[in-house]
Amino acid sequence: MSSGMEKKAYEGQEITVTFEARRCLHAAECVRGLPEVFDPGQRPWIRPDGAEAERLAEVVRRCPSGALQYELVNGVAETSERPTRITRISIGQVVVRGELSVDTPEGALAETRAVLCGCGQSRLQPYCDHAGPCGRTPQG
Repeated sequence: MSSGMEKKAYEGQEITVTFEARRCLHAAECVRGLPEVFDPGQRPWIRPDGAEAERLAEVVRRCPSGALQYELVNGVAETSERPTRITRISIGQVVVRGELSVDTPEGALAETRAVLCGCGQSRLQPYCDHAGPCGRTPQG
């Protein structure tokens, strides 16, 4: 297992979307928001040219974990929300949005969105990876 965060880039004409599978918590905001771009049943599963770049950027920003990110061809990347918001959800995860510096084993990472582990059992500290009770969806 390699160290560091591994991102896969999906390049379109006007926007590049990156995806970091280890951070994905399957909130499915992307699939619900733009099924014509995000289709887990297809390869590649992200087709950036399937929607207008600004609309795609809007849907990527809905990804709570930050597994999905984007950069426009003109070099414009996602801007941080202000003020920074920190929310602990009912199952224990800590959802953070804003201008963030997250301390990781690989060093401090600049982020705009993250879901952090609230139970201490994640193998992807400080991010949640579904390993412990805070990453499991309640049944029922």
